[in-house]
Amino acid sequence: MATPLGIALIGGGIFMKEQHVPAAIACPLVSVKAVWSRSLKSAEETANALADAGTTVEIYSTESGPDKSYDALLKRTDISGVILALPIVDQPNYIEKALAAGKHVLAEKPIAKNLDTAIKLIEYYKKVSTETKATLSIAENFRYQKGWAYAAEEIKKLGRVTGFVVKLHSMMQTSNKYYNTSWRTTPQYQGGFLLDGGVHYTAALRKLLGEENAVASVIAMTSLVMSHLPPKDTINAVLQTKSGVLGSYIHCAGSTMTSFDFHVTCEDGYVQAGSDRVITVRGIGAEAKTEEKIFEKRNGVLEEVQAWAEAIISGTPHPEQTPELALGDLELLEKMLTSGDQDGAKQKLEYQ
Repeated sequence: MATPLGIALIGGGIFMKEQHVPAAIACPLVSVKAVWSRSLKSAEETANALADAGTTVEIYSTESGPDKSYDALLKRTDISGVILALPIVDQPNYIEKALAAGKHVLAEKPIAKNLDTAIKLIEYYKKVSTETKATLSIAENFRYQKGWAYAAEEIKKLGRVTGFVVKLHSMMQTSNKYYNTSWRTTPQYQGGFLLDGGVHYTAALRKLLGEENAVASVIAMTSLVMSHLPPKDTINAVLQTKSGVLGSYIHCAGSTMTSFDFHVTCEDGYVQAGSDRVITVRGIGAEAKTEEKIFEKRNGVLEEVQAWAEAIISGTPHPEQTPELALGDLELLEKMLTSGDQDGAKQKLEYQ
């Protein structure tokens, strides 16, 4: 086997420690050489998590002086790539620095806080990558949960798509560990938790519908139900595909009700999709036959890290990790939020 790729983990937050650290340890194609975080404490915590698994790394942080800065880490020749999990508003700047240093990047979703920032980032990437050959990949772990891909294939077998419903209700409580990070509690980006978590759901919906049923326009209303979830915690939207099909997208992060439903109806039946459970109903009425497929519960992070490493080694970017795909996930959500801000004004989509 070839020598594993030397990588660094950038960020010391919850998702980095709980998901990316074990994924990197379990992936035979990568070897973690260093960690960086703004605070020395969180960098040390990440390093300790790696040490517990037998991996010793060098620690870098903003508090550790110029020799242990992010810029200093990027100068290391034994590091080919970086995995970034940073606050949404900060991440593009760190991505650009890594790309300029010739490091391959796997950055957590969303690609940016808004479309304008994302488009500028992609333009920068295309320019700098011609010189450095570094690649930008966006981590969307829902694309590596087997249920979505299976459901998308089942939908194709049922004829023309005739409608769809997404219904998501949950309560982001103040006691939640993800709520209690300062950049999420007082978000400096549109949508708050509707954006942070919501790009997972727009990614899943786009996977189910496929390019042939891409969303062309949206009309939405938004509101704030729970005062601790600004700026908005509820979307009710009507989506129309380029083929003219209508669907609904309802997401409330401040509801006492719980739901997680993705239904796509077709000419010859319908599919109820999920990350690990898919129900396919073939036929109509009394003649309909129901099939259920269960998959092992997995978050998909190990699979996306593995795919990223394979892409670097092969020299071919992974099709499920392109920044353009992440741009489409962000656009669909942003246009719903913008429509809500404009009292339901129709928004057209360009990047689906």
